[in-house]
Amino acid sequence: MDRKHNSELTTNARMLRKNMTKEESHLWYDFLRNYPVRFLRQKVIDNFIVDFYCHQARLIIELDGSQHYEKQGLLKDKIRTERLEKRDLTVMRIPNNEINCNFNNVCEYIDLFVKSMIEN
Repeated sequence: MDRKHNSELTTNARMLRKNMTKEESHLWYDFLRNYPVRFLRQKVIDNFIVDFYCHQARLIIELDGSQHYEKQGLLKDKIRTERLEKRDLTVMRIPNNEINCNFNNVCEYIDLFVKSMIEN
């Protein structure tokens, strides 16, 4: 494979960490930040900045707002997911409304997935 990531995106990633969406902040501060398995936020992988990344579970979590469900957003996400999966990573897409309306179940789903990946 080519280089691990595009270092030119590092500045953008730092900016995104400082300006997280409401849903990203909620998931980060109320669950992932203190999760027993380390997660990183706004991580540069390849030519992408992913919302959350857990190296140990080989998991990327992407929170999707409404623009991800429009024709162009769906196509971009499909290409992005395929490229990331070629790196043997799992991309978990979670709609923002699930963070807002079903937070505890989202956290449980992430927890079960991570535990299943690190037990193998």
